[in-house]
Amino acid sequence: MRKVAVALVLICAFAGKTRALTPGDLSRVTFEQHPGVQISPDLVLRDQDDRPFRLGDHFGKQPTILVLGYYRCPMLCSLINDGLIHALQELPLNVGRDFQVIDVSVDPAETAIAAAQKKSEYLRQYSRPGAADSWHFLVGDERSIKRLADQAGFRYVYDSQTRQYAHPSGVIVLTPKAKISRYVFGVRLDARELRDALVAAKEEKSSSIISQVFLLCYHYNPITGRYGGLILAILRVASLGFVAAIAWWVFSAARRLAGGNAQIN
Repeated sequence: MRKVAVALVLICAFAGKTRALTPGDLSRVTFEQHPGVQISPDLVLRDQDDRPFRLGDHFGKQPTILVLGYYRCPMLCSLINDGLIHALQELPLNVGRDFQVIDVSVDPAETAIAAAQKKSEYLRQYSRPGAADSWHFLVGDERSIKRLADQAGFRYVYDSQTRQYAHPSGVIVLTPKAKISRYVFGVRLDARELRDALVAAKEEKSSSIISQVFLLCYHYNPITGRYGGLILAILRVASLGFVAAIAWWVFSAARRLAGGNAQIN
């Protein structure tokens, strides 16, 4: 039984000629676990139609998957939502019928237009009927966003040089009463883990704090044409694995061919 959840923290910021974020900055990028904490129902944000969205008006009936990030994120947020959609497509549970999803941008400069564009994109990917009214994409002012992020334990930092945010990866599952039930970490979310989290949340259960492993890295830098240290190491390992697989395939094919020739002779 798996006891360790791995949160892969990727930096959604392009590095300039010098690193804009210091090690001290990056050390603050964490996903603190706050099981049992109540998300404030009186928080008011704005939805993809630029209408006021009071969180408490949308709690009370179903579990909620809360996704924090920002809509113009160059890589990580799209990966998280792609991973979420992939996991949701494997579930017998449906957005709308069994739970709702709330995406919130941590960037106070983002508008309802960006939220609407993302909603259209993700609903098209999810492609199940009945999700539109229960998958919300929100924006808000800095004070409201920070309050929500603090309650969720979502710690992020802004890179003023690249104008991007560094933030952790994963989603938060809330109970119908909007208490934090469980965190599901990572980019490629596990469908079974997500299903278990939704089932537990529906029963108003909150998990205990579990171990976390964070990996910090920079993604591909289009300015220097290089990858960050961890990404480069992953690519090297993947390349070696690919070469080894090709070599094994050639070796196996040669053995089968040699065996066939021997039988003919």
